[in-house]
Amino acid sequence: MDEAARRERALDEILGPLGNVVVAYSGGVDSAYLTSRAHAVLGAACVAVTAVSPSLARRERESASSLAQRFGWNHLEVETHELQRAEYVRNAADRCFWCKTELFDVIAPLAKQRAAAIAVGTNTDDLGDHRPGLRASRERGVLAPLVEAGLDKATIRELSGRAGLPTAEKPASPCLASRLAYGVEVTPERLERVDAAEECVRSLGFEVLRVRDHGELARIEVPTADIDALLAHRAWLAAELGRLGFRYVTVDLAGFRSGSLNESLLEPRFRTT
Repeated sequence: MDEAARRERALDEILGPLGNVVVAYSGGVDSAYLTSRAHAVLGAACVAVTAVSPSLARRERESASSLAQRFGWNHLEVETHELQRAEYVRNAADRCFWCKTELFDVIAPLAKQRAAAIAVGTNTDDLGDHRPGLRASRERGVLAPLVEAGLDKATIRELSGRAGLPTAEKPASPCLASRLAYGVEVTPERLERVDAAEECVRSLGFEVLRVRDHGELARIEVPTADIDALLAHRAWLAAELGRLGFRYVTVDLAGFRSGSLNESLLEPRFRTT
């Protein structure tokens, strides 16, 4: 048995004693793998719950539902109302904390009805990033079985591939609010605009991408190897994103970086005197 398989066995041994579990399931790499293992160990005692709100891209909602149906997972959708929380709407650096707080407030009654633990797909790589949602998990006693089993993203992708999960190679796709620069208020209209803007870029054949919303300015990120190909469509992109309401459309020459908006929270690398 190799190290990845040993980690998976450790995960199963963590899940088994839970008896019943509600998994916060977005359809991404981590939550899909966790749901897959929880279903394998617990069967119908595992319930995968997807939070539906304007911050969930339509494509991601459909993908999560389709994946659950394909593998026969017990799947529910619930509505969350983070946009009714002023702390979330203001979009400060702790936005994710308030999003996860809303999520757990909605899921908690479902878990209580089933005498179930709540689990999230946090992995060990997440522990070193700026993730205020981790604090919400700790405060609510939410479990992180992947962390407990010592699973990082690369191993989760490997094990997902062995299990035949199509998410094994799926690009990361966090919520739409993560595209809004800190300080830009979160509104349904802005979330819908970002979703539509990313669909425009995706329609050109790009799979790994972000459209960051800086208010009047849209900043497109693709891997550096794809920038020249993207620029070949610059006139069309400027027109389409302009039609969506962006006054300025730019391409980030540094290329795609997951969580690039968190760079604004770091100390500046260069200072002027």
